Amino acid sequence: MFNFDPKSKEFWDPAETRKEVNRVFDICYGCTLCHTLCPSFVSLFQMMDENFGEPERLTDQQVKRVVDECYQCKLCYPICPYVPPHEWLIDFPRTMMRSDLVRAKQTGISLADRLFGDTDRVGTLSSFFAPLVNWANKNPTIRGWMEKYLGIHRDRLLPTYHAETFAKWFRKRPGTKGKGEEKVALFYTCTVNYNEPDIGKAAVAVFEKNGIECAVPEQECCGLPFLDVGQMERALEKMEANAASLAKAVRQGYKIVAPSASCSYMLKQDYPRFLPTEDAKLVAANTYDLSEYLVKAKEGGKLDLNFSDKNVGKIRYHQPCHLKAQNIGFKAQELLSLIPGAEVARMQCCSGHDGSWSVKKENFEASMKVGRPLFKFMKMDDACTASDCPLSAIQVQQATGKKPVHPIEILARAYGLETKKP
Repeated sequence: MFNFDPKSKEFWDPAETRKEVNRVFDICYGCTLCHTLCPSFVSLFQMMDENFGEPERLTDQQVKRVVDECYQCKLCYPICPYVPPHEWLIDFPRTMMRSDLVRAKQTGISLADRLFGDTDRVGTLSSFFAPLVNWANKNPTIRGWMEKYLGIHRDRLLPTYHAETFAKWFRKRPGTKGKGEEKVALFYTCTVNYNEPDIGKAAVAVFEKNGIECAVPEQECCGLPFLDVGQMERALEKMEANAASLAKAVRQGYKIVAPSASCSYMLKQDYPRFLPTEDAKLVAANTYDLSEYLVKAKEGGKLDLNFSDKNVGKIRYHQPCHLKAQNIGFKAQELLSLIPGAEVARMQCCSGHDGSWSVKKENFEASMKVGRPLFKFMKMDDACTASDCPLSAIQVQQATGKKPVHPIEILARAYGLETKKP
């Protein structure tokens, strides 16, 4: 049965892993509710048809294809009728992750995947050489080399790096003093720190506007990128460091707030699974998505509703996969709807970016197919576009030429806040 304890011997046994994969494939094939959800299920059901519905007949290469095409969007969780605590204990994404981790341990990890996983190191170096890196990422010749030697598709838009990271910016103005009991510890995430510091600045400005004390504890990457490329040990190192630091903040009265759906999901759902410690459980129980936290503040009468800009107009909002998987409702839409004059249309759909998955040359075209419904939705009119996921924003920009902004940036503008100066 389902085992996701990386400290157990069974977890790393290839035969036991394949046995669990077969069990999951068999039950999924008997259901097929997710038949068009992602490329992984499409391939699985097609190959199961070709093998008379017998998962044992799938070759290792066929299993690898299904595993590789699962990009951990987690959208099957809200749909699957057999997820824990159902007695069948079906957890398709984590079973695929386990298979990938076991394979990586057997075959090793490529240089490209090591780079994809180490977002802190790559981000630190790239920010130090930001102008050069940004130029290189747009240079056709260099992009050709990157495709050949690193497997990064030459047409994939890559994130922009900033010489001044969010963490550097925040250190110039440490902490925001609150007027009441509300205290947040901002888990700013790698993407915000290195690539989208304006999201973090907007969050701090909104906290200040509402008299919410904001602190930034010591933190590292959440560990998800390491998991995506099969580096379990490195991922656990990140998790353990963050759990200790963030748990300390919680004990000091802070709530953990994250502006990225993938990172808030990681802290809430995966930390206590990977780290069965009191620190991890404490962090999970006190972590909020950014919009989730602000809606909670509004419900408690602690959110300022006096907006200076009342001409926001139409907003087309994309709810990312990892927010839908949290089952917390539509908090960003609720938040944006508080702005007078805002007309918010929402779409729940995978953009197809999914971390480093779509960056790879073998997945780029498939990723753009996955995102087609979202791209069509975002192009329907001249509305402002928004997404809680900065990587999804890049994917939409890739397809439409227009980059969505984070909901917190729209809220900050509605307040009339200046967010780009320290």
